[in-house]
Amino acid sequence: MARLDGRVAVITGGASGMGRATVLRFLQEGARVVIADFNVDTGAEVLAQAESLGYTDVVAFHRTDVAREEDVEAMLRTAVERFGGLDIVFNNAGVGGAIGPMTETTVESWDYTFDVLAKGVFLGMKHAARIMRAQGRGGAIINTASIAALSGDGGPMIYSAAKSAVVSLTQSAAVELAADRIRVNAICPGYIATPLAEGGRAEETRERFRTAQPWPDYGRGEHIAGAALFLACDDAEFVTGEALVVDGGLMAAGPQLSRNFPRTSGRNSRVSGITKGTTGEAPEIVRF
Repeated sequence: MARLDGRVAVITGGASGMGRATVLRFLQEGARVVIADFNVDTGAEVLAQAESLGYTDVVAFHRTDVAREEDVEAMLRTAVERFGGLDIVFNNAGVGGAIGPMTETTVESWDYTFDVLAKGVFLGMKHAARIMRAQGRGGAIINTASIAALSGDGGPMIYSAAKSAVVSLTQSAAVELAADRIRVNAICPGYIATPLAEGGRAEETRERFRTAQPWPDYGRGEHIAGAALFLACDDAEFVTGEALVVDGGLMAAGPQLSRNFPRTSGRNSRVSGITKGTTGEAPEIVRF
């Protein structure tokens, strides 16, 4: 018996990277899945991939801007209307967001980063909790945080602050929703080689990620999918309020982002602006 047989899951950022790997793993484990993503083109690609593997009646795509409440409500409503309920929500959608020194960061870059990374998680939890409470059978909510939430040199400043908010939101929501048997946990990935992280330089990025932590391989989306599966299934029945680090030992050694990637982090960075991940929208970068 597969570990998610009959469960209904919604995965944001499901068209790329960690989300895409999780979509495929959850389908393999018997779930019915709504793929939610801002990028319609990559959404169509992963939907076609899933259907080519035989998952024709158990997967759907919904174009979603997680920073818009009406989009999040519609995304979750799709799961209920298409598959009859909601058991798992993986609030995974992300962008690189604001980069560069604090002194060069605009308020607009801050707002965009927090809208996607923090408000998007809040909205996903808010509306998932309403549905799960009404169903009365509990559920699992998983949020993507980051090792950047756990260290002052684990990621760009605004990104790190937003991911810290995700960890705090996760812990608070876990307490609030425990009586409803709704478990809320976060995953804190390390350096994971995804299209968002690679930025079109896959070979270079993977080689740098391979040596950035004690474990001798670079992180892959499948590593996060495995962690999400554990947190979604009954094996994690007594786990809530946890921030699970999946980083190949990076935090144990100390991430030192500004040493490993000096061009985009801290006071030595010579670029500023905002990156928008795999949304299909162009970055806005200034070199100085």
